[in-house]
Amino acid sequence: MGILGTIIIGFIAGVIAKFITPGSNEPSGFILTTILGIIGAFVATYLGQAMGWYGPGEGAGLIGAVVGAIIVLVVWAALSNRKSAV
Repeated sequence: MGILGTIIIGFIAGVIAKFITPGSNEPSGFILTTILGIIGAFVATYLGQAMGWYGPGEGAGLIGAVVGAIIVLVVWAALSNRKSAV
C-alpha cells in the first residue's frame, strides 16, 4: 500500500489523536488536524523503520500512526502557544 496507505491511516490517526490529545482545541481546523495526523503517520513510519520495527516497504500501523499524530499535535500546540505568547 505504501504512501497511499500511510495517508489513509494518517487521516484516521489524526481524527483519533484529535480526541485523545489534551487541550484538543489546538489546532482548531479539521483539515489541519488531518494534515498533522498524516505527518504523524509519516513520522511514525520513518522512526519505526529507523528503529527496525518496520521493514523498508512497511508503514506504521494504526496504533503507531496515532502515537505519531499525538506527538505532532502536542508539538504543534506547544509551538503555536509559544508564538502567541511572544
